[in-house]
Amino acid sequence: MEQNSTRKTLTKKDVVKSFWRWTFFSHANYNYERLCGTGFCHAMAPIIEKLYKDNPAEYQAAVQRHMVFYNTEPHFGGVINGMVIAMEEERANGAPISDEAINGIKTGLMGPFAGIGDTLWQGTLTPILLSIGISLAASGSMSGPLLYSVLMMGIMLSIAYYVWMTGYRLGKEGLQKILESNLIKKVITGASALGAIVMGALTASFVSVSTPLMINIQGSSMSVQTDILDKLFRGLLPLMLTLGVLYLLKNKKVKATRVMLLLIIIGAVGAIIGIF
Repeated sequence: MEQNSTRKTLTKKDVVKSFWRWTFFSHANYNYERLCGTGFCHAMAPIIEKLYKDNPAEYQAAVQRHMVFYNTEPHFGGVINGMVIAMEEERANGAPISDEAINGIKTGLMGPFAGIGDTLWQGTLTPILLSIGISLAASGSMSGPLLYSVLMMGIMLSIAYYVWMTGYRLGKEGLQKILESNLIKKVITGASALGAIVMGALTASFVSVSTPLMINIQGSSMSVQTDILDKLFRGLLPLMLTLGVLYLLKNKKVKATRVMLLLIIIGAVGAIIGIF
């Protein structure tokens, strides 16, 4: 009864303050030892202060357990942070939640939600918004980069805030129900397919490679590009170039800067000798 009468309760302001700390500082001290660990602890600092300021031992324990290795996609992965805040609040009020339980949730979910976030964010949303911005910028309009920046920031913050607050509201049990359902798998599959379609459209629209080579056959000239390649497979050279870049990046693990340098060299040499 005494514990209930002195229950420690977090306000929405406390949770939102932690959200903004994570949004701006999740990767501020990104390092090989803990990756996002110190950023997570920094985001949890106002929560720890509110819940354990009158208990130095628990305060110290909370800081230590949130300084461990942690890494996830910062926007969609924020649902984990919100859930941990809910668990810390219950622990501060006497619930039997151990250090292992809290860190188990973090380490167990950071990988799956990193996969979800990377798929939806980098593989779907970013290419779609880039295709819109690049199309406008290619016509000479400054609205292209401005629209991309505004949409990216607006959508990013909206999604990040929603999943953060959802994680806090649902807590551990609610999130487990989501994970046990088939919803996440369907979302990942759909987003992967959509991302592949968008990347294919971007390749066809913005990768331009052609050859001016001509073939002389019995006194008549034939264009390698229009008379042969385009009739066999329109866009064959851009597709081959894109697949080659993908092979170097994904299979050979060549750095992106080296691939860009290689493309510049190939383009320059090809233009000089008249191949491209």
